[in-house]
Amino acid sequence: MLLAVAEAESFAGGAKLLGMSPPSVTRVIAGLENRLGTLLLARTTRSLRMTEAGRRYVEDCKRILLDLQEAEELASGSSVRARGNLTVTAPVMFGELYMIPLITEYLADHPQVSINAMLVDRLVSMVDEGLDVAIRIGPLADTGLHAVKVGQIRPVICAAPSFLDRVGRPQTPKDVMAAPVVMSSASSLLTDWQFQVNGDTLTLHPEPRLLVSSNQAAINAARMGWGFTRVLSYQAADAVTKGELEIVLETYETRAIPVHILYQGGKRVPAKVRTFVDHCARHFLQDPALQAPTA
Repeated sequence: MLLAVAEAESFAGGAKLLGMSPPSVTRVIAGLENRLGTLLLARTTRSLRMTEAGRRYVEDCKRILLDLQEAEELASGSSVRARGNLTVTAPVMFGELYMIPLITEYLADHPQVSINAMLVDRLVSMVDEGLDVAIRIGPLADTGLHAVKVGQIRPVICAAPSFLDRVGRPQTPKDVMAAPVVMSSASSLLTDWQFQVNGDTLTLHPEPRLLVSSNQAAINAARMGWGFTRVLSYQAADAVTKGELEIVLETYETRAIPVHILYQGGKRVPAKVRTFVDHCARHFLQDPALQAPTA
């Protein structure tokens, strides 16, 4: 009954949807508010709006009804359809380059699903934030979540060919220390420049003349011939393919970094999560930029 009133945004409209009288609907919702001990609908003589508690209650009710519908479809042997709101998270640049195109494709194929995409360059707790699916780049902690490995990438040193023609191509990692460097502070994977030298890890700390807060900005500066930058291979893949950037010091690269899709779910994973994970995994595994060879 509350869902009908919320959808119609009025007691009269909700009552019409339910085939009941407005006073009956008003009494039932008032009784629900008394039982819960909280106000669900803020009423004035001219308007009706959901309170914060009311919005949370309605969202929980919708989720429960969707779960019940899925359970009934499973029990009857019907094919469970993906539906409901799906919340996903990914690093900013990965999300912009890969997730948004896949999300729009998925939404076109699943009209009963809506998606909230949180693109942030920080580790987000899936449980605390109520997230369904996450893209993780790097080693995984033991979280108890389902994990599907969909690729591997690597940190790369790159610069514009015109810049390299001017200053020379570095032969050893230390050759970049005296050259102009643009560095992104968006990821801790990129601020320490690590290399494999004779089986050992060499860590250098170049002093950037240009420090930016996004990986794309660092790539743009490097493309314009300003200096060296260190980014993840997938981030520079398009510019490398176009000949705008050239990767150097490849023989000194560290081991590839895994890319996983994480998702929540117990014994029965919701159809919206299962189909979205399958959709993303299929495309990621076919993308050469996400399948770097292991060093």
